[in-house]
Amino acid sequence: MTDALVKDFYSFHVRDEWHRLVMDACHRLEFDTTFHFLDKYLPRRGLILDAGGGPGRYTLELARKGYDVVLLDATQANLDFARRQVNRHGLRARVPEIRTGSIVDLSNFTDASFDAVLCTGGPLSHILDPHHRELAITELIRVVKPGAPIFVSVMSKLGALVSILKEALPEIGLSHFNQLCDTGDYLGGFGFTACHFYLPEELRDEFTRDGLQILEMVGLEGISSHHAKELNRLAKDENRFQSWLEMHYRTCTHPVVVGISEHMLIVCRKLDQT
Repeated sequence: MTDALVKDFYSFHVRDEWHRLVMDACHRLEFDTTFHFLDKYLPRRGLILDAGGGPGRYTLELARKGYDVVLLDATQANLDFARRQVNRHGLRARVPEIRTGSIVDLSNFTDASFDAVLCTGGPLSHILDPHHRELAITELIRVVKPGAPIFVSVMSKLGALVSILKEALPEIGLSHFNQLCDTGDYLGGFGFTACHFYLPEELRDEFTRDGLQILEMVGLEGISSHHAKELNRLAKDENRFQSWLEMHYRTCTHPVVVGISEHMLIVCRKLDQT
């Protein structure tokens, strides 16, 4: 049921999702901060899996940078849109596969197939069943080569609560608000689709396992979270905005900042255990 809700939501919002990460300085911060850490840990070249990559915003940028990318997503409308974008930008040779599938089951890919794996923008958050989230993480680890990085971003529970305070006061005290507070789960129906919102310690615990090294925990919007108007206004002053970004990259890995950010990124490395 929740899978169908998620697919329906993203089928209807393909163009919104495509534009979301670049629509203004505030939204671009999630995209640019993700790439700040991708650039830090990705190998110089290789084959990357963009798992749950939606309409392909990360796929296109990685292809432009010279990587070969396989895009996987559960929503056909996203993949159709991504295919058009890839062709329009002349990047088909860099994107050998655009495939329908779920991050819970990557059985079409053999072990250690990829030089890096991305699962960014929150696909893991859209899996409400904890067992299925465990399967998804296991699969993401399985298909990446030993020594290779894994990048996963999720939606933050604390960030979601601040958003409700700012934008949806009538929802406070309702059953779905109480469920979000108690479990992190939101079943949809009030402006967004089914989603599990994470605490930072919960995200870290899910990736604490033998054979995996956690390298970074990042608050993608950092202390700019929930201050869209102020950040977009600041972006009009290039010099001051650059100073703010430099501060952002110095502070976005602070544990307090990670927790309150709207999106959290965890960066891991699969260890070579041979």
